[in-house]
Amino acid sequence: MNLLGPIKEIMQKDLITITPTTKLVDVGRLFKKHAIHHLPVTVGKRLVGIISKTDYLHFKRGFESPEESSRYELFRLKKTNAKEIMTTNMATLEPEDKINIALEIFNTNRFHAIPIVKRGRLVGLVTSYDIIHTISKDQKVEKKYTQSC
Repeated sequence: MNLLGPIKEIMQKDLITITPTTKLVDVGRLFKKHAIHHLPVTVGKRLVGIISKTDYLHFKRGFESPEESSRYELFRLKKTNAKEIMTTNMATLEPEDKINIALEIFNTNRFHAIPIVKRGRLVGLVTSYDIIHTISKDQKVEKKYTQSC
């Protein structure tokens, strides 16, 4: 992987997004159905926040006690909107920013996804997993090439 290459080379482009009024019960369904860990929150194509699966699970477990029933939990998830737990003012990058900048952001902070925006509009998402996956894929290609020579 070329760490000085643009982030657009490894970012995810086909994103599942939600709106600020999306109910948390639906957020949970999306996390489960698509096996994802981050949901950008948008108004139109403008990024306004992000919810991680950790944010969702923290909220879901935040008020639980052994006595609470699953019906009460479901009620809370149906009544709470995404905007109530989403992270705002998050770090963002542009498609032409270098991959090494994303690495530096991941290394300095405790989050694992960076929305990619162009002129204020969400165009992609890069996760720490995307970088690890790309490096791992490159290592397999390099190893295969070295063994065949």
